[in-house]
Amino acid sequence: MAQALVRPIIATALFLLVPLAAMQVTDEVKWSLSDFAIMGGLLFVSGLAYELIARRVRKPAQRAAAALAVGAVFVAVWLELAVGAVSKAFASIIFSM
Repeated sequence: MAQALVRPIIATALFLLVPLAAMQVTDEVKWSLSDFAIMGGLLFVSGLAYELIARRVRKPAQRAAAALAVGAVFVAVWLELAVGAVSKAFASIIFSM
């Protein structure tokens, strides 16, 4: 289990370096500590989910499907946290009926 944690931890740290570096060069990126914590948690959980699924399946097609599924959930949660995109889409469907 400890081996499954290494890649998601490293990937999360590397991905979080992007906004951290951007904050040093421009004033357009303004992340708070909570932004880093939330995105770090989202990245780590997504990476760990893929690692655990990929360890159980051997076929490349199944791994690709797992990557797409984890990626889709990641994007949906990210969009919801950023702008409420998912709840707005559901609200527009419900209220248009």
